[in-house]
Amino acid sequence: MVIEIDGSMGEGGGQILRVALALSAVTGKPVKIFNIRAKRRNPGLQNQHLTAVRALATLTNARVEGAVLRSTQLLFEPRGIRSGSFRFDVGTAGSVTLVLQSLIPVLPFAPGPVEVEIRGGTDVPWSPPVDYVRLVLIPLLREMGLELDLRVIRRGHYPRGGGIVRVTVRNPPGMLRPVDKVERGALRRIVGVSHAVRLPRHVAERQARSAEEVLRAANLGVPIDIDLEYYEKGRDPHLGPGSGVVLAALAERSVLGADALGARGKPAEEVGREAAEKLLEELRSGAALDRHAGDMLIPLAALARGRSCLRASSLTMHALTMIKLVELVLGARVELLEGGEEGRPYTISVEGIGLTRG
Repeated sequence: MVIEIDGSMGEGGGQILRVALALSAVTGKPVKIFNIRAKRRNPGLQNQHLTAVRALATLTNARVEGAVLRSTQLLFEPRGIRSGSFRFDVGTAGSVTLVLQSLIPVLPFAPGPVEVEIRGGTDVPWSPPVDYVRLVLIPLLREMGLELDLRVIRRGHYPRGGGIVRVTVRNPPGMLRPVDKVERGALRRIVGVSHAVRLPRHVAERQARSAEEVLRAANLGVPIDIDLEYYEKGRDPHLGPGSGVVLAALAERSVLGADALGARGKPAEEVGREAAEKLLEELRSGAALDRHAGDMLIPLAALARGRSCLRASSLTMHALTMIKLVELVLGARVELLEGGEEGRPYTISVEGIGLTRG
């Protein structure tokens, strides 16, 4: 039986496509998605989305109909998860991390080691920067039992792209553990990365200095360590130019993140300040998860064996859409325990279906 999914529900963007296909891939349930990205200015499949479709189809030997540029309808019939080494190229500055978002739910259930190389944009607007995945998402995945190694071979920025990220899972666990992310505990440390490619060294330095000044003014009382990443002229392998800051707040029982990207005409000081102010806003919520991690963990919690509790800083349309999607595709039970007003902190309980490697 094919599950039909309206791609215009909720936030109506590419996340519905990516996660719906991921859930189809791990359960073996075929899905038909229509009205793909109906709420976007340029509806239908773009290169980034097609790369996610191709990647999932390759990993699951799937039969696919409708996987063409600007298609608003797609049929996806998976036929079993594969292990091995794979290479995918977005072909533009489309987000590498959003392609990776579609693969992460599948990787724990692979029959053996998986290595995936993805080429495209690593630090681009409207998607998680690669350092957010490395500093925030991967530690959270580790608590669920997925050990994921991520290497940034080369960064890619809009509009030229050219980034290369290599992700390896050596021992897929075959199942996911539930997590309790309601109380974050005491703040221990703030870490981060300020990078600048095809730009002077002082750009990375000024970004980091500005972020640190904002954080120290907040009197958090913890160490702050922001690494610098820059390249000497003639030794910079990136297409660039581009810069950005990612910060992560390490607490006793969780980690929260925030980021900001550089842009033409945007002072480096503004980039650092923006990232720091975003992180302080996340911390003031009192939640264990930032707004982005909240919606990213919902599908994984729905696949896990047992009950997860998640408290995130802000109820987003992405989170509401993910709740509808896991209920529709997986039959998972999600209960709102606290909050419910968009833009405010919320707590949910997710009863996972206990999926194991078939």
